[in-house]
Amino acid sequence: MGLHDDALVIDGLVYHCDGDAGDLVAGGINAINVTTCHFEADFRQACEEISRWHGMLSKPNTPFRQIETAANFDSAQTDGKVGIILGWQNSRPVSDELDRFYFFRRLGLRIMQLTYNYRNAFGDGCLEPEEAGLTLLGRDAVRIMNELGIAIDLSHVGQQTMLDVIELSNHPVLITHANARALANLERNKTDDIIKAVAEKGGVIGASIYGPMCWDQDPNRKPTLDDFYRHLDYLVEVAGIDHVGFGTDLATGSNYQKMAFERSHWRRWEGINRFNQTFGEAIPERYLDDCNKHSDLPKITEALVQRGWSEDHIRGYLGGNFRRVFEQVWSV
Repeated sequence: MGLHDDALVIDGLVYHCDGDAGDLVAGGINAINVTTCHFEADFRQACEEISRWHGMLSKPNTPFRQIETAANFDSAQTDGKVGIILGWQNSRPVSDELDRFYFFRRLGLRIMQLTYNYRNAFGDGCLEPEEAGLTLLGRDAVRIMNELGIAIDLSHVGQQTMLDVIELSNHPVLITHANARALANLERNKTDDIIKAVAEKGGVIGASIYGPMCWDQDPNRKPTLDDFYRHLDYLVEVAGIDHVGFGTDLATGSNYQKMAFERSHWRRWEGINRFNQTFGEAIPERYLDDCNKHSDLPKITEALVQRGWSEDHIRGYLGGNFRRVFEQVWSV
């Protein structure tokens, strides 16, 4: 059994899963943080999507198991099922009704981004041209999430709002899917001061194979794993090896064409549109030229071995670092 097969492997962000676990299993994935509902979903829509997931998780032949505690990761490894962490990429279903956090926590919500790309009641997204930081309501939200053990994800959150959350939170925070802005100047990538602050808080940043976040803007050269390794090395240098994981930002399922259509109405911004217009709209074309699905991920593990990473460091990157933070946050 190889290292990738033996290790706990956690994908920090899968933006859509239609219920087919085939490629996840082929990629040796033990658990995923799956975006349970559209980032603009309201309360009703979020309830419907969580209900749909509970239906899938309750089927006797389901390939999935729900992850609600750190011990559930061990169970997923033992029984060969893919662990599902129910998460969101926006707080819109909560809106200004903070009691809803208690409701959704009981339904299994274990991780949430405070904002997506745009401003909401809690703070600013990473695309806002002027930032006001974390709002008073957002400060209350952080306190409640700490109290309930809901992990805070800052992947799409604005710069000042991130700094405010990091300072206020009693727990480590996560950036589940982002790369280094110093290497690819995209609003979604993170500056050195944010990367350092997350690490100093005890958190983890998940390096991503999403094409735009690895792209050097050369229209004649699609990014490859070599670009990803540059970002990964940089994140390790800035944050430290114990504070880096991976978050693919992939979709997974049996019908890529249907998934691409479902996402076609999402509001997209210049950095993403420019990449898609250059290299294509199909889901595999949105990622690295030589790594665009979960079954490609074992080649990264092989490369890390060849690059001289120790076994302990590889295990941390594959899932151990994320698990450590989840265990700390969820143990309330």
